[in-house]
Amino acid sequence: MNSIHSTAQIIGDVSLGTGNTVGPLAVIIGPVTLGDDNWIGTGALIGAPPEVRGWGHPRDAAQPSSGGGIVIGSRNTIREYVQIHQGWQEVTRIEDDVFVMNQSYIAHDCVVESGCTLASSVLLAGHVRLGAGANLGLGASVHQRRYVGEGAMVGMGSIVTRNIPPFAKAYGNPAVVHGANTVGMERAGLPAATISASAAVYAARHDATLVELDGLNGLSGALAEWRRHAGS
Repeated sequence: MNSIHSTAQIIGDVSLGTGNTVGPLAVIIGPVTLGDDNWIGTGALIGAPPEVRGWGHPRDAAQPSSGGGIVIGSRNTIREYVQIHQGWQEVTRIEDDVFVMNQSYIAHDCVVESGCTLASSVLLAGHVRLGAGANLGLGASVHQRRYVGEGAMVGMGSIVTRNIPPFAKAYGNPAVVHGANTVGMERAGLPAATISASAAVYAARHDATLVELDGLNGLSGALAEWRRHAGS
């Protein structure tokens, strides 16, 4: 029910659903759980130990990993030479319908919610969380424990050192908000009034509370998640 290339390696406690494709030279080291219909490209590495200096790296070549586990949902595309590391304090988690382009890096304890896009060479440090539908451009880097809100767009080459609110458009080094991701809001089906109000707030300024956006139709859930994960 799964298509696994003869040169791929599945090591340890790995659970696969159905319809998964695992390409040449890909390595999956448990504990890892994958859902259905995922596509994993050449040379991808899923399940290396968390990159923590004090972590007890395993010495058994037959079981070259350890950690808190990785859970990957369904219908994800994980392109060539992507690296996804085991959890440290929590499970590293990728939800559904995520597109991860080549050579990207997802560190320990990250959460990538459904529908996110990571362009080539995106780097997520430990404990980063991406809200549903977030879009990170080529070579963007996110500092540890940062939260990129639902539907946010981060420009290529940006260095994210602060939390990015939902449906914001941010870029630069360090990345700052430069307006609303109105295209993303339209694609998400948010009402025109919500898009217009959000665009006005993000164009003028944004702060850690975003009280001006409270009560807007279609945005309340994203704001609640923003406050919960961004600590505001």
